[in-house]
Amino acid sequence: MPLIPEDITAILLSMKIAVTATAISVPFGFTTAWIMVFRHFRGKVVLEVLVNLPLTLPPVVIGYFLLLFFGRNGWGGAVLKSVGIDFIFTWKAAVVASATVGFPLLVRSIRLGMESIDRQLLQASRSLGATWYDTLFTVVLPLSFRGIIAGSSLMFARSLGEFGATIIVAGNIPGLTQTIPLAIYDYASSPTGKAMALSLCGVSVALSVVILLLHEVLSKQLETKRDS
Repeated sequence: MPLIPEDITAILLSMKIAVTATAISVPFGFTTAWIMVFRHFRGKVVLEVLVNLPLTLPPVVIGYFLLLFFGRNGWGGAVLKSVGIDFIFTWKAAVVASATVGFPLLVRSIRLGMESIDRQLLQASRSLGATWYDTLFTVVLPLSFRGIIAGSSLMFARSLGEFGATIIVAGNIPGLTQTIPLAIYDYASSPTGKAMALSLCGVSVALSVVILLLHEVLSKQLETKRDS
C-alpha cells in the first residue's frame, strides 16, 4: 500500500530527530567516555551508573522524568520559558527523549574504542611534550573514531525506534511530533490500519538494515586502514 503524506512526514521527522539527537550527543558522549576511561576519581562508579541507567529503566519512566523536569512547574521548563522556548510536546522534546535513551549505547561504543588504544602511544605522546589536550585530539580522537562511528550508528538506529519516552514528553501529534513508531501505534489501534502499519514497519526495517550495513562497511574500512 502506498504511503500517504502523513506517513512521509512521520518518516522525515523520525530521520530529523535521529540525526539531531545523534549530532548533539556525540561531543557529550566522547567527553563522558574519555572521563570514564582516562580519569580516576572518587564517585566514578556513580557516573557509570547514571550513564547506563537509561538502559535498565523503562522508556516511559525516562519520559515521565523528562516531563517533570521540562514541564510547566519543572526547573528546566522554567528556564526555557524564560527565554521564550516551547519544549514540551514539540519535536525538540522528542530529540531530548531519543538522546537520553540512546546515550548509553553511544558512550559504551566510544569507551570500547578508547580502551583498545595502546597505552604506549599515549605515553610516547606525553614523553614528546604533548599536553593532555594535544594527546586527546591527535591520538585519542583518531584512534577512537571507529567507536564513534559504531556508537553513532547504534544511537541513530535506537532513536528511529524510540517510542515510550517520546510519547510521554512529546506526545503523538500528526505532522508535529508523530514519528514512525507512533504512527504504527496509531494504525495498530485502528481496525482498518493493518496495511498502513505494515507499510511503515517495512520502511522501519529497511532503514534499520541500511544503517547497520553502513555501520559494518565503515567499520571494516576503518579496520583495514588501521591494519595497513
